[in-house]
Amino acid sequence: MARDDEPRRVEVGFSGGQAIALRLTQKAYDGLRKEVQRGSGWTEIESADGPVSLNAGSIVFIRLDTGDHRVGFSGL
Repeated sequence: MARDDEPRRVEVGFSGGQAIALRLTQKAYDGLRKEVQRGSGWTEIESADGPVSLNAGSIVFIRLDTGDHRVGFSGL
C-alpha cells in the first residue's frame, strides 16, 4: 500500500479524447477530485514533475493506478 506522500500514477482524461498521466500525492489527487466536482475553471495541481494547469470543466475521468498489476495470462 502506498503512503500518502508517495506519488501515484493518475490518468486524467479530457472531453476531446486526450489524456495525460501525472504522478500525484494523495493530497494532490484529493484536491484534483474536489476541483473536478466543482466543474469549472482552471486549477493548478502540483505533480511530482512540477505544476500542471488543468481546466476542471473539461475533465471527463480520473483514473488512479491501484498498483495491482498482473503479468501474463490468468488461465481463464
